[in-house]
Amino acid sequence: MAKVSTYLNFPTQTEEAFNFYKSIFGGEFVGGIHRFSEVPSQPGQPAMSEDDKNLVMHIALPILGGHMLMGTDAPESMGFKVQPGNNVYINLEPDTRPETKKLFDGLSAGGKIEMELQEMFWGAYYGSCTDKFGIQWMFNCESKV
Repeated sequence: MAKVSTYLNFPTQTEEAFNFYKSIFGGEFVGGIHRFSEVPSQPGQPAMSEDDKNLVMHIALPILGGHMLMGTDAPESMGFKVQPGNNVYINLEPDTRPETKKLFDGLSAGGKIEMELQEMFWGAYYGSCTDKFGIQWMFNCESKV
């Protein structure tokens, strides 16, 4: 079933922020806390520092009405510079790949593609873009069709 969630980027305070949100909303992190140490090494990429390996790669907390708040650490050591405006994405999880492609193509038209839709190591068809109005979108389709 298609879903929409909010995805937050933090320089390195994701775990602290999400523990705070958990204290307010209650509930549990869906699937626990995933760390960058889980990312498979990529040929030609420099080794990840021990500090970066402990950072949050992905975390999810249900808040109100079935809405999912998700987040990640996006440190400068990995080439990110988090600032107001690039710290929030609307995350779309369409039911099919054709629907994902249609939405991606439509929202990226006149905007900027950050990452083309592609297969990812966690098994999803994923991509991201900024639309022509400056709103950031992530697409994560778990379907193989």
